[in-house]
Amino acid sequence: MYQHFSETSKAVLKLAGIKARQQELEYIGTEHILLAILDHGIGHGAQMLARFGVTFSVVEKMVHEFTRKSMEESWVLGRLPGTPHFKQVISLALEEAEAFNDRKVGTEYLLLAILREKGCVAEQILKRLAVKLEDARDIVAQLQGRAVPYQAKDKKKKNK
Repeated sequence: MYQHFSETSKAVLKLAGIKARQQELEYIGTEHILLAILDHGIGHGAQMLARFGVTFSVVEKMVHEFTRKSMEESWVLGRLPGTPHFKQVISLALEEAEAFNDRKVGTEYLLLAILREKGCVAEQILKRLAVKLEDARDIVAQLQGRAVPYQAKDKKKKNK
């Protein structure tokens, strides 16, 4: 599956794993993808977040708040390497790239997928920071110099 991901996205996903290990966690969550996109700083995903005014330090603080609260609420042994939300984001990112008729999944598609994956930590953080899916899709189209594809517009209506 990862053969369809850009080199930047592969580097971001690897960095997400490093971020999770730095927090001494036994899983990789969507919050780690978000942190990695910001920390890596390269690609349309990082540019999109910059346009929304989203910074690494703000997101890092929010991630620590969310994960601390989550760990207090439910402590689970034997977590999978990627949470179910993480796995769904990977799948949704492939859909987003396909909708934009892109052969590679860039970081911008990871962000669009995070915004579609309701309830995950990264989506909740971006929601609090007023990042909306439809606005993010518009920015992706602008960065790529094209219109939002018809299929993505249909998905936009379904995921509001």
